[in-house]
Amino acid sequence: MSRTGGFFRVMQRRLPMVSLDDVSVGKTVRVRDVDGSDPVSIRLLEMGLTPGIDVRLVGRAPFGDPLELELRGYRLSIRRQEATRVVVGDR
Repeated sequence: MSRTGGFFRVMQRRLPMVSLDDVSVGKTVRVRDVDGSDPVSIRLLEMGLTPGIDVRLVGRAPFGDPLELELRGYRLSIRRQEATRVVVGDR
């Protein structure tokens, strides 16, 4: 392993964790992880929010809930509470 490769891996771990709820409308991000192993987290994975997939935040309802997402060629609406479980990063 080179020193440079190790440095970048350490820097990636220090990046702040951003949830899908923190993303601004119109931005495209990549799913890094879905926190939890309860039925809600499993359902998010079943709906296509799997690590490595690109997701675009299309819009928010007037009071911020729900969020409308575009992924895998379709649109999906989820609650803000569910969106906080989806850890994302830049593409």
